Amino acid sequence: MQTESNQLTKVGISIGDINGIGIEVILKSILDNRIFELCTIIIYGSYKTISYHRKALNISNLSLHKIKTPEEANTKMANLISCWSEEVNIELGAVSEEGGQYALKSLEAATQDLIDKKIDVLITAPINKDNIQSEGFSFPGHTEFLMEKDASEEVLMFMVSDVARIGVVTGHMPLKEVAGKITTEAILKKITLMQKSLIEDFGIIKPKIAVFGLNPHAGDNGLLGDEEEKIIIPAITQAKNRGVIAIGPFAADGFFGSGNFKNFDGILAMYHDQGLIPAKTLSFGNGINFTAGLKIIRTSPDHGTGYDIAGKNLADESSFRNAIYKAIEIHKNRLRYKEMTANPLQVSRARN
Repeated sequence: MQTESNQLTKVGISIGDINGIGIEVILKSILDNRIFELCTIIIYGSYKTISYHRKALNISNLSLHKIKTPEEANTKMANLISCWSEEVNIELGAVSEEGGQYALKSLEAATQDLIDKKIDVLITAPINKDNIQSEGFSFPGHTEFLMEKDASEEVLMFMVSDVARIGVVTGHMPLKEVAGKITTEAILKKITLMQKSLIEDFGIIKPKIAVFGLNPHAGDNGLLGDEEEKIIIPAITQAKNRGVIAIGPFAADGFFGSGNFKNFDGILAMYHDQGLIPAKTLSFGNGINFTAGLKIIRTSPDHGTGYDIAGKNLADESSFRNAIYKAIEIHKNRLRYKEMTANPLQVSRARN
């Protein structure tokens, strides 16, 4: 029986900063034709811009099918929707106004098709969070931009790899502001969101979630801070009362040093570096960034624009390719979950 979850996933790709390594890792990720057995690739950019990168990288064995809408996509090769036709000044490795301007054009076009359900998932190549700032983009990054477009009130930055799935309570903010943002309500929302994502997006029926403390040694029973006792433990208790398997608070250093992270399906850190340093140490170059909590599906590689190696054919495409694979997997998991929840008997069997 043919179901939605058995169909090819339409993967939209925004090209990121045109002076960075985004286009390079995109092209390298789709050179192997076997990827078209899993999905239909649609790149949002410009033929001239991509041709410039192909020439710089000496990539000749790749054809692009020019289309105007995703409905015209060829399932056997990579497709390109042109978001601009004018000549663009490309300065590989340079931070420029054009780099941000055309990254935004690509992102806006791809996001609109995602919102309109013309594509199933979006993979975003890296942007420069500074030069993309404009009247159309006044956000700290992709996550906040997509939250507004998706009309979502709560999301979770989720660093995902074969080794661990690590989310954070607070994301892109100065460290001095973190403690003030750590509340019982905020933590409980993130735990709840993580559980929902682990079930619906990753197919884990009874996820086990580790929650970190804020202070060194998780506060050492109040000696090094009282946020654990007053804020974090109450959040964990409330989550447990809702049926979530949440355990903690753990001290982050010992948790990873002992290998305890292997015993959990998801890990909730309190702030950006507490979660992302171990995430990137364990799997840099292979992990991906997933924005959980959106109605749409978006993933990205775990690296930045890579200006220092742009155009030198040195960029490793592994993380970007994994971002494509993970988006496909999440899309299919959501469809299966939808099909399964339409049949309560299937849900009961899965839980047992």
